[in-house]
Amino acid sequence: MKSNMKQLIAMTGLGLGALFTAQAHADYSVAIAGPMTGAYASAGEQIKRGAEMAVTDINAKGGVLGQKLKLEIGDDACDPKQAVSVANAMVNKKIVFMHGHWCSSSTIPASDIYNEAQIPMATVSTNPQVTERGLKNIFRIMGRDDQQGSIAGGYVAKHFAGKKVAVIDDKSAYGKGLADEMAKGMSAKGLKPALRESITAGEKDYSGLVSKLKAAGVQVLAFGGYHTEIALILRQAKQAGMKLTVMGGDTMSNNELVTAAGGNADSVMFTFAPDARNIPAAADVVKHFRNAKVEPDGYTLYAYAAMQLFAQAATQAKSVKYGDLQKALAGGTFNTVVGKMSFDAKGDLKAPGFVVYQWKGNKYEMVK
Repeated sequence: MKSNMKQLIAMTGLGLGALFTAQAHADYSVAIAGPMTGAYASAGEQIKRGAEMAVTDINAKGGVLGQKLKLEIGDDACDPKQAVSVANAMVNKKIVFMHGHWCSSSTIPASDIYNEAQIPMATVSTNPQVTERGLKNIFRIMGRDDQQGSIAGGYVAKHFAGKKVAVIDDKSAYGKGLADEMAKGMSAKGLKPALRESITAGEKDYSGLVSKLKAAGVQVLAFGGYHTEIALILRQAKQAGMKLTVMGGDTMSNNELVTAAGGNADSVMFTFAPDARNIPAAADVVKHFRNAKVEPDGYTLYAYAAMQLFAQAATQAKSVKYGDLQKALAGGTFNTVVGKMSFDAKGDLKAPGFVVYQWKGNKYEMVK
């Protein structure tokens, strides 16, 4: 009996030891979600590269609160229904932080799932409704469409005064919201759109729209939507003998536009946050990416920053529990590769910034 008891104690001790070992090395699961496949997959690739590099760097420095990070990746293809499925899957994986989604039309429904499950999230989605619904778990690390739309609309009104400008959107939450704000910004500066139209994203033939633009004598297009559609519109406009200048939003920063537009990308201007690659504090990380043969453009550094945000908030809170993390994120200031971050009561950046860029060759430059 004594022998059996000793065996039991020894086995129990081994079991507890194994348990404690497992707990000591348990990972914190963090996640990203966005269009990893489909028409906007290049944006998803930027997010993936940024988050993977950040998680590797954080783990190399000891992880967060002594635990390593494990990165989960969700593909919503910018489809709202698929985004909800991804969100539910991430809840089941017990993630403690989400960076995503990318398309506003995906972020809005998915954020309800994360909010109910008490999972904090950081997003670059720009539609105002992302943070206007009173959810406490959302922190936007990019500016809003009413901010970039005002900048874009004001720029068009000032620099294209006297020209005929059409305002076009792709009916998405992001595209329509941005186009409406650009139109508002133009009108505020005294420029009334000559044409206001919507297209359906994903179509291959925009000749009907091009005919309307040509008949109206449009020279400038203020576009709310994604780079894939504007590339096709520019190609088809050129075939119809039209020369268009385009003003778009942050999604035009995707370098896939250069190839897709077939030599017409130089006519595309867009608003985006000041280029984080030029921030001195980001120099080492930028060099790290370039040594790995990755150009950290577009949303790459924002994904890196989102993981820094989580790591710093958890360290400040000394916890990854929702209440502790939410409180730290809401009240803290964080140093990231895209600059300092702190948030207002809605979860929006306190100091967002947008400037105007233009494509020149295979890179974009800020317009002075």
